[in-house]
Amino acid sequence: MEFTPDERKALAPYFTNLEGPVFALINLPEVVKGALFARYSRSAKSLRRLFLDEFLDEVGGTAATGAVGVKRAEELYERVFNEYGDDSVAQLGGVHLACERASNILTKVLEWGRLMAYLEQSTRYVPYTDRTDGRWRYHVPAELDASRLKPRYVESLDRAFETYAGLIEPMREFYSRKYPRAPNESDNVYRMTIRAKALDTLRGLLPAATQSNVGIYGTGQAYEALLLRMRADPLSEVRTYADLMLTELRKVIPAFLKRVDRPDRGGVWTRYFAETREATRAVAEKLLSGVEPEPRSEVTLTDFDPDGEVKVVAAALYATSALPDDQLLAIARRMTVEERTAVLKAYVGERANRRHKPGRALERTSYRFDILGDYGAFRDLQRHRLLTLEWQPLSPRHGYMTPDAIEEAGALDAWRRVTEESAELYDALTSEGLGLIAPYGVTMAYRVRFYMQMNAREAMHMIELRTTPQGHPAYRRICQAMHRLIAEQAGHRAITEAMTHADHSAVELERLEAERAAERRRLSS
Repeated sequence: MEFTPDERKALAPYFTNLEGPVFALINLPEVVKGALFARYSRSAKSLRRLFLDEFLDEVGGTAATGAVGVKRAEELYERVFNEYGDDSVAQLGGVHLACERASNILTKVLEWGRLMAYLEQSTRYVPYTDRTDGRWRYHVPAELDASRLKPRYVESLDRAFETYAGLIEPMREFYSRKYPRAPNESDNVYRMTIRAKALDTLRGLLPAATQSNVGIYGTGQAYEALLLRMRADPLSEVRTYADLMLTELRKVIPAFLKRVDRPDRGGVWTRYFAETREATRAVAEKLLSGVEPEPRSEVTLTDFDPDGEVKVVAAALYATSALPDDQLLAIARRMTVEERTAVLKAYVGERANRRHKPGRALERTSYRFDILGDYGAFRDLQRHRLLTLEWQPLSPRHGYMTPDAIEEAGALDAWRRVTEESAELYDALTSEGLGLIAPYGVTMAYRVRFYMQMNAREAMHMIELRTTPQGHPAYRRICQAMHRLIAEQAGHRAITEAMTHADHSAVELERLEAERAAERRRLSS
């Protein structure tokens, strides 16, 4: 593509190269990028030519400070948005946003959306032993300000943190005795592995009020959807963070968030969320009152398609044939088991590692699992987004999990004191009409019920990722059970055999190989 010297000079501050077919946009506000791409979708011109012809003058033509004025960007966005009237324009500008000191109740709300990316502070690598202004890192709900139970809440959570912090060194020493360092093992690798093991074991003592830091990347449209839900949430903490997030996001992508707090737009949507939630709660209370949960295993496969593998075979053949979908399905039904297996083996191929993922044919069948796992495992699994997931409120009613090592290390009495005091605090808050905030005080050792519904392709991704040897034992166990249930209960053995990197091995030191690999990377860099 040819540009004059003046044009090249004008383009250079905004594009990473002026020759190749692949380039990035730089030094432009997100709203400008969104507007430019929106216009691009309706033009026969190349993007750089379109920028020169229609956008350069409007953005000022200079990048002296690395960015053009937001006011001009706003006007530009409004013009394009009004011309095309397309909400998808808001998918084309994104923001990296940090949410710090968020409780583990709030982080689950933040991470509910599918179309965003999240990184959350890990309980495996970060010991929660530091204090801010003399206080442990947990959230005290504003709803407690006028309650006589606030001092009890603070005292109970203080004891939980004190017990957690006090057990870190004893647990580290316990694991050091149980798994002595091999003579040829790096001291750094060994130390990090033992520390992670101790923190993994003890995280069940931390209450759900424990504060974390979350990094989020999302589009304007995704942030709008998130904020609308957050503004309808009954918890004060969630609504407060919605306001804080809206303020900061409007400094970067203000045009994408104009509707959030408009009474006739965002206000109506927010009321809808709040009203439907309350109506559903009321009807559930009426219809389910007095019904006790029946006992279930940790993982239950509640729904699947018996013909799932047949449908996956038909879907695998679809892109390489000229036949309609229903005809392929009929042909797949007439195939022998060996023929169907041959199709799936060809489609899946030799997967050298778990990142070699088959195509979308595996999306043709799905599985729904009901899970009763500890809250710590739920935190990790909840961040998977290419599936449908919902959870029930955290409470002590389903009991708590105790790692075997707690008793072996002589810490069982301390573990029980914290978890049982947690349950007593929950009951006290509930009896005082504060059931909404009672989950904050429940420790992560307690079990929470949630379901995960996913297609076979996502099941492959999640099961293989979450059964790797470096994974936490709690979610490894859950995903290993999923893998077995798909094979044995659903009968989809060819699909589970395609999950060649699902790991059912027993692992003593989960992080050892991962820390060794990290050490090799450090030494080679």
